[in-house]
Amino acid sequence: MDTITAASVPRLRIGVRLTFDEVRGVHVLLFPEGVLVPNATATAVLQLCDGTNPVAEIVTKLGKRFLGVREGDVVDVLGRFGQRRVVEWT
Repeated sequence: MDTITAASVPRLRIGVRLTFDEVRGVHVLLFPEGVLVPNATATAVLQLCDGTNPVAEIVTKLGKRFLGVREGDVVDVLGRFGQRRVVEWT
């Protein structure tokens, strides 16, 4: 996706799974080509990428949990995961 807007709806690509690694005590993103260890901020965003929440809703939900959530930051995180082909758009 070239342009991510407030109405864009992200989801994890087929074959990608966000799970909690009990041994390391961190969330990991598993996909056929590898593993990523997203930071806490990215994990919070990825947990809301279910193919039903548009970016605007993700920002609203994160804003209820954290102070200072900005749409631009969420778009930036989603853009980077999109470039890595971990997130796709419905």
